[in-house]
Amino acid sequence: MKPITDGPKSPRLTPVELAGNISFDDLPDSGISEQMAHAVEHAPRGDCICWGIPFTVGKAVKVADVPVTVAVAPTRARWWVFMHTSDVRLLEKNIDGFIFPMRGAGQLNELAAHYVLIYADGTEARVEIRRRHHVGAFQRGWGENCFQAVAQHKPYPTRAHHEQIQREWGQSQTRAQSADWDLWTNWLWALENPCPDKTVVAVRFEPVSGVLVVSGLAVGDVTEQPLRWRSRRKAILTLPEGVAFEPDLDDDGRLNQLQLDMGQVISTLPRPLYPNTDWAKSYNNQLSAFSEYDLLIEYTSHPDAHFHLANGHIISVRQVEAGSENYELRITHHASRKQSQVAQNSHLPTHNLKPIPPATQRITLKVIDRVSRHPVAVKLHVHGEAGEYLAPVDRHRIINAAWFEDYSADFTHNGQHSCTYIPGETVINLPLGNVYVEISKGFEIRPVRKVIEITADTDTIVIELEKVLPWRERGWVTADTHVHFLSPMTAMLEGAGEGVNVVNLLASQWGELMTNVGDFDGKNTWGAKETGGIGTCESDGEYLVRVGTENRQHILGHISLLGYRGPIIAPMTTGGPDESALGDPIEILLTEWARQCKKQGGLVVLPHFPNPRAEHAASIISGDIDALEMTSWSDLYSGINPYSLSDWYRYLNCGYLVAAVGGTDKMWAGVAVGTVRTYAHIAPETPFTYNAWMDAVRRAETFVTYGPLLEFSVDGQPMGSRIAMTHTGGTVDVVWQAASVTVPMSRVELVVNGEIRESVVVDAAQAGGSWSVKVEKSSWLALLIRGHYEDKTEIIAAHSSPVMVDVEGSQLLAAADAVTILEQIEGALAYLDTVGTRAEDRAYKRMRLVLESAHRSLHNRMHRMGYYHDHTPVEDHPEHH
Repeated sequence: MKPITDGPKSPRLTPVELAGNISFDDLPDSGISEQMAHAVEHAPRGDCICWGIPFTVGKAVKVADVPVTVAVAPTRARWWVFMHTSDVRLLEKNIDGFIFPMRGAGQLNELAAHYVLIYADGTEARVEIRRRHHVGAFQRGWGENCFQAVAQHKPYPTRAHHEQIQREWGQSQTRAQSADWDLWTNWLWALENPCPDKTVVAVRFEPVSGVLVVSGLAVGDVTEQPLRWRSRRKAILTLPEGVAFEPDLDDDGRLNQLQLDMGQVISTLPRPLYPNTDWAKSYNNQLSAFSEYDLLIEYTSHPDAHFHLANGHIISVRQVEAGSENYELRITHHASRKQSQVAQNSHLPTHNLKPIPPATQRITLKVIDRVSRHPVAVKLHVHGEAGEYLAPVDRHRIINAAWFEDYSADFTHNGQHSCTYIPGETVINLPLGNVYVEISKGFEIRPVRKVIEITADTDTIVIELEKVLPWRERGWVTADTHVHFLSPMTAMLEGAGEGVNVVNLLASQWGELMTNVGDFDGKNTWGAKETGGIGTCESDGEYLVRVGTENRQHILGHISLLGYRGPIIAPMTTGGPDESALGDPIEILLTEWARQCKKQGGLVVLPHFPNPRAEHAASIISGDIDALEMTSWSDLYSGINPYSLSDWYRYLNCGYLVAAVGGTDKMWAGVAVGTVRTYAHIAPETPFTYNAWMDAVRRAETFVTYGPLLEFSVDGQPMGSRIAMTHTGGTVDVVWQAASVTVPMSRVELVVNGEIRESVVVDAAQAGGSWSVKVEKSSWLALLIRGHYEDKTEIIAAHSSPVMVDVEGSQLLAAADAVTILEQIEGALAYLDTVGTRAEDRAYKRMRLVLESAHRSLHNRMHRMGYYHDHTPVEDHPEHH
């Protein structure tokens, strides 16, 4: 790798040359991990400038196995800055697939080394090097930054898109340009000769007024107006075996390998291969495969246009659309050139173009509830025989799944399965013949996959949905706790289409970008009956959108503040990039944001738990967190991450009851609202409102799911309950029920104190059972459901919030977990004390006291129970002497 030149260097620091013990060329074969060995070629070398500090990188010092002493030129200096990194440290899972002890992927606080300064008088100064404090891994996961060290590149500002050389961001979203603006524009006009059989020998131009400039003239015989293109068409381009297609574009975004003369190729995409013959038997959201050699070509052209391939082949559009496979290779110039071209290309592999029936039959498609006969919002997918996606006329044909680049009511699953959301009715253009329809609406209604034949007489399609699981009727309401960028009305439509009763739309800040801030008013809930129920076709208060905020710091963490009333809690971000603006100091903690939210009547959730892994440990210990969020992003098949559960279990094992909720962190069209979702229970006699939903989460009467639904009680008490037992303990009766119309269930398991206590195989869509569980000490119990589609691996598909059992005289506190929690708080303190950009001194001291208080709370609990550890108390930090 070339040297890093991260701006000018400071004259206040100079490099010290190290006579290392190994060259970077030899490092891959020196016993390091395969992952690091592959990355060595990217390691900076030579004269580098990082954060304004100059370094000379020659041979490396490999610290492993035995001590290494490296002589340096005699130097006096106050500060010694090391440029170093760590190889990966793998996490070990127990027999149940969970991680213990849970230090996170970066192995927080693990002692990595000692660095010793040796002085000329023979004395030494020794310091500890701990992971995620003084050194980080050479490749880190998101949220695994260091607390007392910084990465080699300093933060930098970037230009807004419209300030860059490329076309401005807004216009780039249109993906179409009229191209009729230029410094000189010639206009083309076609005169239809009234006597085409007569010979023209001249053209006269007679002026009447002004000046004309005629730059050229062309003649020809085409069947109709040569400047009029037809509406879009599609075809399948089959490449010869062994020929790979690469989307080579010219400066204007046009495809070089396949072009049209009297027309334009609009898009070229791999052809999806859906299981059309078994469509009704396949499952909802199942990804298509992609053809290795077939491409879907969308184009608009004159009927007499020709396709031009990169190998010189020319194919008539008229012949393609007629279905002919014996293409004429034509060059419309001199015969000698035609003969030369054909001879030149006779040895080349041939391409094949086949037409796709045009979507010209306009249809009204309606989706209704089988019982009420009312229209219902749904997620919709339609494709034709060739696998081509068929979108409603007011939706994207090619969905933009880039971050913050589109806010339409669409969803594309991994770029392989495109869908949209409709409010019960839509207009769509379909081809004649079979089309393949997929319709879904959440986890309680059976998804529909059916084949429909379209004829010239078809003008309306009506599809009925059947609700088969009565969880909503039992008082359960669904929610996505984490959605960004959509407008409130689009969020409501997508929520209704996914069967999500509550969508939490979160305003936030991203560096210099503010999003959804204008949608926040601190009082109204979109779709609520008290605000008129404005929303989808089902706008009777059943589907709600509430705008809250996600307040964020790059190192200390993120926090979601939901449903609070009054003014927006600002600043929404602090501490610098990526979350905050460059130069923003740390002026408020997550814990303080949480307390302000609660003062304003809101609900506090830790999003995409556990990352970033830092200050939220203090927030939980202080009792300021209502729920932890299990997050899917765009992943429909990996389920609830055991990494997240392992971290959550630490707090449960120490007696801190925090509810589990589900949120997607939707920020682009590649994420569907409610992919993972929260189910919260509201008593059937209690009206469903946003406040009632928040109360249910505060009680922890919740479960998180990718599809399977559950009910779970211990001695008749619901999730979130605390059961008191005498010091002798006893036996509790666990009763459960599970059902799924989406992800097939495979096992139902009882988790007790982070370990699988009971497990039963489930091979039906609905199941139930009970266990008698002996409890001898304070414990927590929760239900876990595993499942998978036939062609996928088993996942954790659902997980309940726990029931806590308090046995008299037995406090729930796992010392090993408590130590890791303390280490996390200590990391946050270290970040405040060292590299974190400081606000004024008063704010720094205030924040430090908040973290110290949380640390002391757990620290003292451990001591009262006889657990001692050798960490330096936070009060003994040098700055506090």
